[in-house]
Amino acid sequence: LIYGDVSSLSANPIEKKPLYHFHPGSRALTAGSWSCNFGCPWCQNWDISKSPPHLVYVDYRSPERFVAETLRRRCRGTSISFNEPTLSLDWALDVFRLAREKGLYNTYVTNGYMTPEALELLVEAGLDAMNVDIKGGAEAVRHYCKGVDVEAVWRNCRLAREIGVHIEITTLVIPTVNDDEETLRGIAARIRDELGAEIPWHVTGYYPAYRFRQPPTPVAILEKGWCIGKEEGLAFVYLGNVLGHPLENTYCPECNELLIQRYGSGIVRYRVQEGRCPRCGRAIPIIPFSSTWPPPPRSAPEPS
Repeated sequence: LIYGDVSSLSANPIEKKPLYHFHPGSRALTAGSWSCNFGCPWCQNWDISKSPPHLVYVDYRSPERFVAETLRRRCRGTSISFNEPTLSLDWALDVFRLAREKGLYNTYVTNGYMTPEALELLVEAGLDAMNVDIKGGAEAVRHYCKGVDVEAVWRNCRLAREIGVHIEITTLVIPTVNDDEETLRGIAARIRDELGAEIPWHVTGYYPAYRFRQPPTPVAILEKGWCIGKEEGLAFVYLGNVLGHPLENTYCPECNELLIQRYGSGIVRYRVQEGRCPRCGRAIPIIPFSSTWPPPPRSAPEPS
């Protein structure tokens, strides 16, 4: 019902996904459709994620039209986002194949709740990067997201990492749901142990939306989450939805040199030189805007 049915379309900075370590400063033409496979009562995009497809008023965009629009707007790549993109799997596969042929990158902003087979199809079609939303611990996710098993999300993060997809993690920090130290420390530790200490973690502020009326996340709680991430050994932790906060910047984990200064979704200064800190020379895991693209084809690993 929703193949090519676009509810939202915009050319966004890649930082808005957020993807901070993937082609920084570039733009991706971003499309969303309708509905979601989670039942989160705080959804920030509830106007489309909680709506069924419109069967009369359809903004149909073929993969060819979407990729042509990406090129016309001088975007560096594509992104499927806003609602859960896995619901548009068939369309995404066709878009990604065409985009890859044109030298564009392909990204997904997702809750990560899909089968391994679906993820492998996306990678084979040309998925390059994904931001995955880890919403909390097992009990909270099962309760608030209506029966979801968060272990499936962690499994897909590990698989994406193993295949070679660039991955960043976001946690929307929600008062009374996942803002306690045990939950935040547990997420940070699992990122370190299962995905790697270099994987960026975005701790992002929530605002009341849809059917959830807790007050907005205090900045102090987000700062605590940042500290927890660093204490657990994560090299790159960021605050989100706090415009102008210094912790939305990238600093060298070795010498604390300011490497990328941001203001919201915009880059103010970029000081990474040939993938390294200009002060101490520490390698910084960022896929730069100027790097050769596209990379060689990837495929899922063979079963052992």
